[in-house]
Amino acid sequence: MKLDWINQRRFCTYNEPIDMRERRHGYIPNVFVWHGHSYHVHAVERCWTVPGRRRDVGRLCFLLRCAEGVFEVYQNLTSNTWHLRRAQWCDHRSLA
Repeated sequence: MKLDWINQRRFCTYNEPIDMRERRHGYIPNVFVWHGHSYHVHAVERCWTVPGRRRDVGRLCFLLRCAEGVFEVYQNLTSNTWHLRRAQWCDHRSLA
């Protein structure tokens, strides 16, 4: 699926931990919290895996569409932690 409406230059990189509050079918993100704000996932645009190195199992990555924008999040499969890699805000703001 080609996502022409996502302009790579407007993504802000964060690489920060998030709290995954709710998942569909046991693994698909549905609600996550970042900096005290809850983000409800309207659509999963893409999901993929990134293989790990040596002992690291890898990452399970998701491109998510929420009311606030588009978010790339991943689950570190070794530590079972969730992270916001980058975001593209609907109103083109940057939250730091």
